[in-house]
Amino acid sequence: MGMDPLGARSQFVDIQTLPTWQQQLDNDGEEKRLVRSHSMLSQSFPSPFPYRPDINRKIILFVGDIALLNCTAVVNTSNESLNDKNPTSDSIHQLAGPELRDELLKLKGCRTGEAKLTKGFNLAARFIIHTVGPKYKAKYRTAAESSLYSCYRNIMQLAAEQSMASVGFCVVTTIKRGYPPEDATHIALRTVRRFLENHGNSIETVVFAVSDTEESVFKKLLPLYYPRSEGEEKACLPLIPADIGNSEGEPVVPERRIRITEKPGSIEDECEEDSLELDLGQVGTHAFARMEGDVDKQRKLILQGQMSEAAMQKQHQRNYGRWLCRARAEDLSDIAALKALYQTGVDICGRTVMVVVGRNIPVTLIDLEKALLYFIHVMDHITVKEYVMVYFHTLTGEHNHLDTDFLKKLYDIVDVKYKKNLMAFYFVHPTFRSKVSTWFFTTFSVSGMKEKVRYLDNLQQLFTCIKPEQLDIPPFVLEYDARSVLILESGSAFATLKTF
Repeated sequence: MGMDPLGARSQFVDIQTLPTWQQQLDNDGEEKRLVRSHSMLSQSFPSPFPYRPDINRKIILFVGDIALLNCTAVVNTSNESLNDKNPTSDSIHQLAGPELRDELLKLKGCRTGEAKLTKGFNLAARFIIHTVGPKYKAKYRTAAESSLYSCYRNIMQLAAEQSMASVGFCVVTTIKRGYPPEDATHIALRTVRRFLENHGNSIETVVFAVSDTEESVFKKLLPLYYPRSEGEEKACLPLIPADIGNSEGEPVVPERRIRITEKPGSIEDECEEDSLELDLGQVGTHAFARMEGDVDKQRKLILQGQMSEAAMQKQHQRNYGRWLCRARAEDLSDIAALKALYQTGVDICGRTVMVVVGRNIPVTLIDLEKALLYFIHVMDHITVKEYVMVYFHTLTGEHNHLDTDFLKKLYDIVDVKYKKNLMAFYFVHPTFRSKVSTWFFTTFSVSGMKEKVRYLDNLQQLFTCIKPEQLDIPPFVLEYDARSVLILESGSAFATLKTF
């Protein structure tokens, strides 16, 4: 760099002087082009990454050398021994001085996906966060995505825990690790966005420091995750990938990407090692019938005092683990396509909202076992934290109602966290009949579920608990609700029966 080895301060870049992403709106004309090309699309559902000027003002896209930034911390991407030679690392080492190398030796390496902290030494940044991006192989794509997510997530976590005001990211995935640049950028941008939404109040600035060659990908994808106007948000909606991870941006193993392993019957991921073929065999075609027998047998044994509560819980957990394994390995895209169960935003307490659309469940046409697997697949990572469910009963018919047996099985299989962390179940547009017969809730008479159920006659009541912009409501539900409200207002005899 032909620079004074002591790092002349005048060379450093003050991030306060750089334009934020929100300010860059008019400079690149990109937004107008996008809006024109997509203005034909009138989208009825909200973007999963809505326009948030407050977040956009925290984002800076900087083309130049990350080692020059005066952020609280800058990110160095390295290998597991923390001695990688790459342009970012070389520049940071050159400016930070020899003490950095000595400090890194003390850290004894860093695992892929982890983040470790050192002082910044002669840099303008007080700290350096070192991370190790994954090596990319197409057949292990899922593992690489999870590792890359962990890099960005752990860096943000460290920045928040250390009360850092600003953090400068290099592009974590280096050329020689072979990660496709565009895929990597999607993960980087959405992980940082979700972190800023959920935990980022204390972080004032996030700089993405890129090279000339990396700039174009970032400029192309930033508007998807950080739209700078309502128009840009709408225009970018069709460009957002189908797989956007969970509420933290973490990749959820999507059905279509499960790799068929070389040895049939073996599945990567977190399946129990003990004789997989046997386990998967047990969750076979007649798993329901067999499982019911097992549960009854267990209850009998407990009553007879031959099986402890703890042993039963362990067995239950193993059984759930098998279902989860199978859920991750099976192609469930046909069930996913029904859009009968999906995640939207958060309620007023910040808890994840899961939506069930009754009318989209063609009970007689689907394989109920696959439906159960899909439920487990989608819900497993959601239920580790508190969550709420919204069930739209709107315009459902007999053929949409899951029978009590199915619900009972579902209830018996799922892990204890599903029940513990469910905070409320909103039953929207109940009919008198659905309240009386409570075909749904007879299942839960045992479980303390009844206290969590709220019957809501209209969307207005729902909006007191969950803001409308946090919900993705099917158009037919909105229309039905608007009509019902009109009927009510005209003083018609159809006065709905209030909850009993």
